[in-house]
Amino acid sequence: MDKHQEQLPQPQPYYYPVPPVCEEEDEIDLRELFATIGKYKWKLFVFTVTVVTLVLIYLLATPNSYTSKAVLAPQGQSKGVSLGGLGALASMAGISVGGAQVDAFTSLKTILEDYEFQKEVIEKYHLLDRWYDENLTKQYVFPFGFDTLYQLLHAQHQFTNKEKELYSLYKTLNKAIQIKSDKKSGAITLSATHPNRFFAKELVTIYLDESVDRLRRHEMHDIDKKIRYYEKALEKADNVQLREQLSQLISSLIQKKVLAQSNRYYNVTPIIMPAVPNIYDKTKPKRGLILVVATITSLILGIFGIFFLEFLKSNSEEKKENSTTT
Repeated sequence: MDKHQEQLPQPQPYYYPVPPVCEEEDEIDLRELFATIGKYKWKLFVFTVTVVTLVLIYLLATPNSYTSKAVLAPQGQSKGVSLGGLGALASMAGISVGGAQVDAFTSLKTILEDYEFQKEVIEKYHLLDRWYDENLTKQYVFPFGFDTLYQLLHAQHQFTNKEKELYSLYKTLNKAIQIKSDKKSGAITLSATHPNRFFAKELVTIYLDESVDRLRRHEMHDIDKKIRYYEKALEKADNVQLREQLSQLISSLIQKKVLAQSNRYYNVTPIIMPAVPNIYDKTKPKRGLILVVATITSLILGIFGIFFLEFLKSNSEEKKENSTTT
């Protein structure tokens, strides 16, 4: 290399700045948390025992509830007679002559949820008086046969406003009486839940009979209305074919009326009749599960309360230090 040749500058090494180490300020120290819990362990123990004891008292004062049920199969709906032009004629008069009908489950459910229907049943069977009858409570089943707490916590019911009492019992019965339908089989289950297992069976029988009877009476009223209309139309009809169709329709409606009145349960067929539940087959309460949930919940609430108190205590101490320094 020529001495006089100009030398190129050598590249200088580049040093990347080292980022500052971030110090974690809000690290969770498990030992400190457990130490805080240990400091209040006796208060946590007393709180948990108190909550569990109150729940236990409630469970001892709550009788077993039993469910009786009836399983029903909806009867097939007849398609009726082909009416030709009679359909349009009857629809102009506001009368249905066939077609789509409301299924048995929807009809019964609508009836059971109706306040006026419930009110009639309550008054007919004196359910308002019987619901609070002391003789009804004598057949309640308690854990260990211990009913003293129930007697102490439930004084004899005093009736005030009858209409208010009726509506209150209506809301209670809406929860006690349940009707469900199986989507696959179409079977309808009507059930009643009550602490008195004999009364539960009686409630199912009452509401099954009354709801089916209400449905029957509604259908019979509708059939009578149609028959009267068709008979008037038959008197005025001159066409032989029209008279024949009207006669067939009247005949089918009369047959339907006779069949409906001959069956005890209209539009449904009982598969399983209501029965008195076994004394060991209680529906609720699930006492063991409730106690476990109460214990876990009280522990969680107690620990949360400990940390909240500790937070308030540290804040107050910090404010005192700031006030003394200033």
